[in-house]
Amino acid sequence: MRDLARLPKVHLHVHLESTIRPATLREIAAANDAEPPGPAPAGFAGFRAFADRNALVRACLRRPADFTRIAREFASDAAADGVGYAEVTFSAAAHGERLGDTGMPLRAVIEGLEQGRAAHGLAYGLILDHSRRRPPQRARRTLDLALEHPSKVVAIGMAGDESYPLAPFAAVLAEAAAAGVRTVHHAGEMRGPDSVGEALASGTRRLGHGIRVLEDAALTAQVRDSGIALEVCPSSNVALGLVDSLAAHPLPRLREAGLAVALDTDVPDVAGRSLSGEYAAVRAAFGCSDAELAEMARTGIAASFAPQALRRELLAGVDAWLAAPA
Repeated sequence: MRDLARLPKVHLHVHLESTIRPATLREIAAANDAEPPGPAPAGFAGFRAFADRNALVRACLRRPADFTRIAREFASDAAADGVGYAEVTFSAAAHGERLGDTGMPLRAVIEGLEQGRAAHGLAYGLILDHSRRRPPQRARRTLDLALEHPSKVVAIGMAGDESYPLAPFAAVLAEAAAAGVRTVHHAGEMRGPDSVGEALASGTRRLGHGIRVLEDAALTAQVRDSGIALEVCPSSNVALGLVDSLAAHPLPRLREAGLAVALDTDVPDVAGRSLSGEYAAVRAAFGCSDAELAEMARTGIAASFAPQALRRELLAGVDAWLAAPA
């Protein structure tokens, strides 16, 4: 079996606040007189329990240096894991509102990612997310931030509890489309086909998770025929209690249905795995061959918003990885 850390990969679905090194979080919390949460439990009693813990992590981040550091360290860790391009999800407007400086957190994160690019060669784009539970006014600020940094922000998207519909954000999403800003929504994670259909109707370019699309055959066919990729995060789904076990995850059935599946981590601090670790877990759970893992890597590269030249380079790297002796 080939070394998965050497497989060229893209990371399309990863929340920056969930990539913080434990030692870094402790140091930042101490410097800010904040109380970090303890280690993540083996499993959560629903999404709300996870969200409450995540709020404690976010509350530790207060200074520009905090945001710059976690972004720089993310780039270092991702590059060491064989990631050639990452689309990092960041709740910029929420942090800015919390800290009374709407633009500072995003500027600081960009500075850290730029430092990481210079030191480690990790190319990146940012996806600015907005909780469905929060008001459209903050979503509009998310769009404003995207427009302020068009060379760094590749998309915006709605995340969080899918029991809150997208309808209140229709005007903001229409403004984004008119301005040429892509949208990538979480859907089909906590809710079923209704959530996926809603995201598709709003123009999402990919599906964050999308694992429950199989509950509707017609919708599955629509997603398959449109070529919209699913950002599938098996270990996260298990840790958040959405799937009973890795062995029970619908990943094989999603692929058998002809859907475009890219592997991602979502919340690696909770899932306990890097992106290479996610590939390794899928290999072990489902007996995936290196050719099948390479195909999922290719799917992620093709579905990314990376520049075309970089996508070609990464795809060539996947081919070279597969052609090399195991």
